[in-house]
Amino acid sequence: MDLTEAPTPAPTSTHSSEGSDPRQAVLVASLRARYAIADQRQDADAKRALFKEAAYLGIRPGAYQGPSSAA
Repeated sequence: MDLTEAPTPAPTSTHSSEGSDPRQAVLVASLRARYAIADQRQDADAKRALFKEAAYLGIRPGAYQGPSSAA
């Protein structure tokens, strides 16, 4: 099968719709809080699990990694 013929998933908006989609905002906030804990503990396995979870949910790492503005 040619990759150009493969179906493509509908685009998901992550950081831009965080304020307009309450479910997405809660998911990102949860990932952000758990990432901060994993980062503080220097837990690479927990970070890897969070990355996989975020990928499954269609959330880009930039939406939850790094300093939180809600702190």
